[in-house]
Amino acid sequence: MKAKRKINYRWIIRTFIMTFMLAVIFSVVSEALMRNVNVFSAFLMLMIIIFIGIFFDAIGIAVAAANEKPFHSMASAQIKSAKYSIMLIKNASKVSNFCNDVIGDIAGIISGTTIGIIIGAISQYNIPTKFYPYLSVGISGLVAAMTVGGKAIGKEIAISRAKEVVDFTGKIIYVLKLVFSIGTYKKMLQGRRDRNV
Repeated sequence: MKAKRKINYRWIIRTFIMTFMLAVIFSVVSEALMRNVNVFSAFLMLMIIIFIGIFFDAIGIAVAAANEKPFHSMASAQIKSAKYSIMLIKNASKVSNFCNDVIGDIAGIISGTTIGIIIGAISQYNIPTKFYPYLSVGISGLVAAMTVGGKAIGKEIAISRAKEVVDFTGKIIYVLKLVFSIGTYKKMLQGRRDRNV
């Protein structure tokens, strides 16, 4: 008889809070950035948001599909980014939840907000109001098609090249950690110098 798997309530609560905070932050920032932009800039922002959703969805799928063994060999060969790839695979369920659900849903919410801003921006071109519903439906349909189609392509790449996707993600995490660690070290060093003056 299989032992019952415990429900990780801490992770659920943490995900809830994290999603709420990220959704609020990204919504406020994106709305602030796009309030005074033209239609072209708003469309460009929308494409970036859609791409972010597709990119993270592919990472979530790749982490769940990847095999851990090749990265242990890479870690043995002193490839520093490999340990981050291993960490991603070991926490596949959490990483997939964050990438596919948290980031994916936030990208979808912001896309919807952006569509509303684009429709508002189009109003400056004196288009008759009777066309607004058609514009809204047309743009929403286009965004949905691009998102679903993009994620379908991303899933194919993520499953067929899971190792490469996870390796690439591990390298990004390694570089980001290295950059932020250097930045933190420089601040600490500067603080010590200031105290010694």
